[in-house]
Amino acid sequence: MLALCFSAEAQQATKIPRIGFLHATSGLSPDARSRFLQGLRKFGYLEGQNITIEYRSAKGQFERLPVLAAELVRLKVDVILTGGSTATRAAKEATSTIPIVMLQDNDPVASGFVASLARPGGNITGLSTLRPEVSGKRLELLKEIVPGLSRVAVLGASDNPGNAQALKEVELAAPTIKVQLQYLDIRSSKDIDPAFQEARKASADAVLELGGPLLAVHQTALVKLAAKNRLPAMWVRRGTVEAGGLMWYGVDTADLARRAAEYVDKILKGTKPADLPVEQPTKFEFIVNLNAAKQIGLTIPPTVLARADKVFR
Repeated sequence: MLALCFSAEAQQATKIPRIGFLHATSGLSPDARSRFLQGLRKFGYLEGQNITIEYRSAKGQFERLPVLAAELVRLKVDVILTGGSTATRAAKEATSTIPIVMLQDNDPVASGFVASLARPGGNITGLSTLRPEVSGKRLELLKEIVPGLSRVAVLGASDNPGNAQALKEVELAAPTIKVQLQYLDIRSSKDIDPAFQEARKASADAVLELGGPLLAVHQTALVKLAAKNRLPAMWVRRGTVEAGGLMWYGVDTADLARRAAEYVDKILKGTKPADLPVEQPTKFEFIVNLNAAKQIGLTIPPTVLARADKVFR
């Protein structure tokens, strides 16, 4: 009996924490994954040694998310890390007890994930990418690089909760810089080509993306259509510029991954998600792709390039 008790205690003492990672598209970028693992190492966790990570990605097949979330719940992971609102919703519907850490979410309050940023109030906490000034700044940068900019086609999905606030901020900024907006709702892949056709008919001078998982899946097609129509575009994801898009200004998501590791550590040590305020971003990046600019015959002013954190040539 004593031997069995000691054996059980030893197993509990050496129990390896298990993290579940759920993503709607292709998963963490190499940089973000590296930053997350670096963040874990800061707290003494080494993947494959004293912590296990179960990666699950829907690869753009959003209908698979509930199945993948349920799978993580069956594995009895200690924490679920989610990469975006679509994945967070699937995790929320799968469990009300396992802590969920949002790697990023445009507006977790509007999405219904938390009661407030300061007091989440449930099993979900993490990081928000919502900063009111970001969307307005994106529009201002477009104005700086496009001579005579007067009309901007705004691409978004009305079913993405965070887009409502982002669009509101763009609408507030537009009159100040004398720009008219043309909102084009993209709810399925079939809406992408018609959206660019509408932008062309309306004589849009540029494109501003608000974002959403659907647009993330089709970023290559979006970049090609923007180039084909010779439309300067401000994208919402760094990866789109790395894939050939013109420019991006936004939250450093790799830095969010590093900070998410701190949430995971606190939860594994016993802190409840409800007691961990949702953080807003503090680090932003501006990236320009000169190859994309050359392709559409656009010259980026030196004053703008000087402010870029990175320039692809």
